Parts: sequence; C-alpha cells; structure tokens
Amino acid sequence: MEGKWMSSQSQSPNFHVLAKIKEFTRSIVTDLSNGQSPVILIHRFRNHCTNPNSNCFCGSNLPCGKDVLTLCRESHVHRIDVMLKVLLIVQKLLQENRHCSKRDIYYMHPSVFSDQSVVDHAINDICVLMQCSRHNLNVVSAGKGLVMGWIRFFEGKRLFDCISSPNKVHPIPVHVEEVKDIISVAHYILVVEKESVFERLANDQFCSANHCIVITGRGYPDIPTRRFLRLLVEDLHLPAYCLVDCDPYGFDILTTYRFGSMQMAYDTKHLRVPEIQWLGAYPSDAERYFIPKQCLLSLTAEEET
Repeated sequence: MEGKWMSSQSQSPNFHVLAKIKEFTRSIVTDLSNGQSPVILIHRFRNHCTNPNSNCFCGSNLPCGKDVLTLCRESHVHRIDVMLKVLLIVQKLLQENRHCSKRDIYYMHPSVFSDQSVVDHAINDICVLMQCSRHNLNVVSAGKGLVMGWIRFFEGKRLFDCISSPNKVHPIPVHVEEVKDIISVAHYILVVEKESVFERLANDQFCSANHCIVITGRGYPDIPTRRFLRLLVEDLHLPAYCLVDCDPYGFDILTTYRFGSMQMAYDTKHLRVPEIQWLGAYPSDAERYFIPKQCLLSLTAEEET
C-alpha cells in the first residue's frame, strides 16, 4: 500500500485523490478476502533539516521513516478504524464536490472519534497516504486570520478589495486555492502575532502611512493564514516581516510561519515561508540596552519546558 511520491498531472486533483482512495480500499478488501491483515505504511516527516551545517529547508521534502499499521496489533485497530471512517467521509465530499470542516467530521461520529485530535490525526494520515494537502480532501479549517492593506484579489467570484480602504479589516479566505487575480502596490508584508496589535495598527491608520499588507493569525496561525502568506510571498515577491513577542510563544509562532509545524510536517513545503524575517525585541537586547531586571518577566514552568 505504499505509493510513489509523484508530481501532479493533468487531471483534476479530485480525480487523482478519488483514484488513490479506490486503489487503497481495494487493496484492503483484497487482503481481507485472502484472510490476511492489511499492512498500511504511513510515512513520517520532519519539518527541519538534520544537517547542523546546512541552512536549507530540505527536512520536510522527504519522508524519514514509516509507521506500520496492521490489524494484528490491537493498538492499531482503532487508528485504522477512525482513518477508514474519515476516508469514507472524504470520498463523499470529493464525489459531491462539497467542503466541510474538521469539526463537522468529528460530530458525524463523536462516540467513535472521542476527541477532535483523533480526527486531526486521521486527516494527517490520509494526506500522507494520498500524497496530497488537506485542501485536496475538501476538508477546511475554520478561518481566523485577518488581512488589511494595499491588496486586491478574488476568492472564486468574491472580491476582496482592501486597496479602496487599506485600513479596513478583511478575513483571510478559507479556500486559498481559489485566490486569483492578485493586485498589490505594497512594498512589504508585515505579519503580527496578536490581534490586539493588528487592531491597533488599523485604528492608527498604519496602512495609510505605509504601503504594506498586514496579516495576523491571531496567535498560532491556522492553515489558511499560512497558505495565504505563502501565496502572497510567491506571487508578489515582497519581503515579509514577522513581529512577535520576545517569549517562547512568540518564538514558536515565528518558527511556525518560517519552518512549519510538526503536526503537518508532511505538507510543510506548501505552508512555510523561509524568507520571513524576525522583527521585535531579541533576548540579547536586554543586556545590550541595559534593561533593568525588574522590567523583565520570569519564564513560567511551562515556558521553560
């Protein structure tokens, strides 16, 4: 059941994913018919390079080991069961050309899934098996990102005209693959960690004085925000800067934008923005500018770990 990692071809993404689902389920039925337990190989990925002397981002391009699932091991049975239930839902979504959220999927079988994280894990397994991104499954995240500034684009037939009022806040599109006809006169992209900072910039008419695009993921960025930022950097060839707090959470958010997340390391090459540059206070600034220790916050036990 281990497929080759291949580039996309001429047919629609739905066609390819549906074909792979059919091939995968047929192999399971064949094994069961022959009295054998299916063996499901799921590649594992990392989102960093393991060469300490390298400054590249090759870690997420190739798998690094496999999870071997089989019905012969009791601990694997539930994982396979959940994956097949989610796969059936995905197949129906693709056949009917509909979309739904991860939360919608959870509520279809809450007694089986028991927790949202179980569904999330199954979706990641399916993406790796089908060699695709989550949006190719017609599974979307509830968007929470915001954008403003000197940009205009379409999401399908819906127009997002930020240029006519650059300080007006717009939601980042959930269906980023449908974003097209991007027009911008911005000089750079600014990503801010917190919604409160984003709102302050909007209230201060920041974009009127600065020809830029401002984005926030409102904390840890969701997938649409990361994909949208990646799309803008690729299409507009603009420098991108990230303003985060000088604490472990801020660093984690910065690295999520730049390198991707461990949970979705298999798809990091479509989500990371390695060009993004860090703005804000550095830990070394405390000594460089002789900031009194009473002005600094101590790390909590959770932050230290």
